[in-house]
Amino acid sequence: MPGELVPVRHRPAGPGATTHLLERLTAIRAAGAVPLVGDDRWSTRQWDGIDGLCASSTVPAGTGWATLTSGSSGFPRIVLRSAASWAASFCGFAGLVGMHDDDVLALPAPPSASISLFSLAHALEGGPRPLLPCGHATGATDFAEATLFHGTPQALARLLDDGAPPRLRAALVGGSRLDPALRNRASQRGIRVVSYYGAAELSLVAVDTGNGYAPFSGVELELRDGLVWVRSPYVADGYLAHPAEHRGPGPLRSLGGWHTVGDRAVRDGDRLVVGGRSDGAILTASATVVPEDVESALRLVPGVGDAVVLGVPAPGIGKLVAAIIEPAAGRAVPDAAGLRQAARDLLSPAHRPRRWFTAVLPRTASGKPDRAAIARRLAAGEVAALGR
Repeated sequence: MPGELVPVRHRPAGPGATTHLLERLTAIRAAGAVPLVGDDRWSTRQWDGIDGLCASSTVPAGTGWATLTSGSSGFPRIVLRSAASWAASFCGFAGLVGMHDDDVLALPAPPSASISLFSLAHALEGGPRPLLPCGHATGATDFAEATLFHGTPQALARLLDDGAPPRLRAALVGGSRLDPALRNRASQRGIRVVSYYGAAELSLVAVDTGNGYAPFSGVELELRDGLVWVRSPYVADGYLAHPAEHRGPGPLRSLGGWHTVGDRAVRDGDRLVVGGRSDGAILTASATVVPEDVESALRLVPGVGDAVVLGVPAPGIGKLVAAIIEPAAGRAVPDAAGLRQAARDLLSPAHRPRRWFTAVLPRTASGKPDRAAIARRLAAGEVAALGR
């Protein structure tokens, strides 16, 4: 088992599921292996890809954790990091809201997401007791004991809609921009909100307690040509290498001890205002979707000659994933129902397109799809919708 990547299928099947998951993670790591937590809602094809990848891969010495950042079923992108790269931040993270030994931490995101896996790793090192939902959707009583929250702005809004747990005193919010109105809404219920900016590859980067983003403890920040670069002890080691690199390398770049994932930002005095990804990644309901990963999966669908994936604005969640399909030569374009089923087989829920279109794709002089022209045509309504 040492040096192995071990798939873990989490099934939210009642109050004991979180304890069982922690015990499973402990056993795998005690044997010197690295757990890769997945979601039981994934398709058989997706799990087959994960299982095969784990069986054929050996992780580098010193790897403690692995997280998935891609929705492609057969060829996920897996971030590898040392246990120390997370553990070094636990004390500073706990200090943001004054965590105590008797705190109970609500984790609405599935443990396959790094935002929850981070707190599960913290729990194994003495952090607060975690609570995961008892089912795939958060129930009214799942977090009744919670004193703290760690999740996305969307999950916090849902929690407030359902009636915040009576003992909840603070929320740590990441994954996407926090609307000041949501912070105020929580504050009116006596809940202190601390938001942070980070990435699966970089971990914690900057923290906002209400006055804008400032570097998290131990992190140095630089803006180079509008991109955020960090020097930090919390950065991941990189990605698992495997034969699927036709999908393209991950966004993490390193140079002289500094690292970036291509996020854009500007300075506002001594604070940071973070924008979108320079690589065109789509932030949708706090999942980061790399268009090339979804496109690679869609090109596997019979009848699809090429595909371009873009984000279209959607109030409340950032953007929806939209796919523009070019039929294969001499083939009819697949219908919307067939494409949706293929997406369910190939992609995790956050990465499945919600809008489908068909067009002959405009191309650059080199023959690549002209994304800017496609985006303009999409916005102007000049491409045919395939249905929703």
